[in-house]
Amino acid sequence: RFFTPESVMQIERNLGADVIMQFDHVIPGQSDETGARDASERSIRWLARCLAEVNRLDAGERSIRQALFPIVQGGIHGQLRREAAAAIAAMNDWPGFGIGGLSVGEEKEAMYAMLDIASEALPAGRPRYLMGVGFPEDLVEGIRRGVDLFDCVAPTRMGRNGTVFTPEGRLNIKRTEFRTDPRPLDADCECSACARFTRAYIRHLFVSDEILGLRLLSLHNVHFLLSLARSARQAIKRGDFDSWSRDWLLRYRAAAPIAV
Repeated sequence: RFFTPESVMQIERNLGADVIMQFDHVIPGQSDETGARDASERSIRWLARCLAEVNRLDAGERSIRQALFPIVQGGIHGQLRREAAAAIAAMNDWPGFGIGGLSVGEEKEAMYAMLDIASEALPAGRPRYLMGVGFPEDLVEGIRRGVDLFDCVAPTRMGRNGTVFTPEGRLNIKRTEFRTDPRPLDADCECSACARFTRAYIRHLFVSDEILGLRLLSLHNVHFLLSLARSARQAIKRGDFDSWSRDWLLRYRAAAPIAV
């Protein structure tokens, strides 16, 4: 099927989503400035068409309330990100903003630098959605830079491959050291996998190609991220997010890297 900005808006209207995203052009993380500019400017042109189509649909008989988020592109080129944010902000009073084109092959420090720029360049008072980013450390680093929303396949994809998220970093449950380990995946976790099963048993499921192992680690990793987000929210409400996030990242990164 051939997609256009208009057809994508129509599909999202038919889905009845509360938040809909513009049709944009995503490029690899290491793309040069010429390619990144071309994709960013194309995305802005498409955004204008998306907005026009949403306005047309809103004028029809089947109008429903949907929040259209634009997406800031620009690769790892800070000036392009600033230009895109300015052009997007001038186009409309948006209900929120997507930050796209990150975690697609660039170094993490480059991603964090682009988030710093987005935090400065985007209008305040609207939710910011970091698209396709969902490793634990990236959630904390993103929240530190003003991100409100995340989505990612990481918790389930990593779980299906035997990787466990814990406060002390990642574990590869398939390693021999866990063959007789009677502990839960994470002693502080309240998910059903940690409440009912040991590391040794879940490792057995993986080496035996039992699909239950994939399900348990996927469940645990999603629960871990939800709990992490709740803890971050509580720290913000307490007014000590800076110290909480610093301590959390130190603990998470202190463990020696484990092959996954």
